[in-house]
Amino acid sequence: MGKILKNGILYDNTIFVQLIGLCAVLGVSTTATNGFFMSIAVIFVLTLSNVFISLFRNFTPDKIRIPIFIVIIATFVTLVDMLLNAFVPDVHAQLGVFIPLIVVNCLILARAESFASKNGVFPSIVDGIGMGLGYTLAIMSMAIVRELIGSGTLFGLQILPESYPGIGAFVSAPGSFIILGVLIAVFRWILTAIEAKRAKAPAEKMAQVPTDSVSA
Repeated sequence: MGKILKNGILYDNTIFVQLIGLCAVLGVSTTATNGFFMSIAVIFVLTLSNVFISLFRNFTPDKIRIPIFIVIIATFVTLVDMLLNAFVPDVHAQLGVFIPLIVVNCLILARAESFASKNGVFPSIVDGIGMGLGYTLAIMSMAIVRELIGSGTLFGLQILPESYPGIGAFVSAPGSFIILGVLIAVFRWILTAIEAKRAKAPAEKMAQVPTDSVSA
């Protein structure tokens, strides 16, 4: 289960590795608040959709599985949309059309098709949480950088001096692509460093083995 969780956050990260579901990330990540609530919505929908798709996987005809997946996903998206509208209407207005678009988010459909429909309930829950946390890592990284550099604030609170003019380009569409590219490069560099360290560990372990034990 740890491997499933790790893959969702790092090696199969939907944004930084697979590069799917970018539309909402680019559109919503203007503030950390928007990014946070979008993350919660995606984790909620992804995890519960995985659970129900896994439960019904043995009763779902192959020819109509995609429409069934979409109906299940749309049910939870509608629930999230209503909850956000009821409890945080300002955030709901900011997220706008991106909440309903979760229904056709490539991440949600991809996990439904490739994982939940082929695995049990508990692994599907872990997969949903792991992929959701990977999505959260990406969108929150984007949102924090964009809001901090673009406005000098974080979660609406003034962080940089009030005299800081803000760089408006970073909260606009062109700035989002620039920041996304930089974060992808940093993330890939971190993954490469992790893989290099993992590959180096066995060699170092072998080098520490006493010569006498090797000869024996």
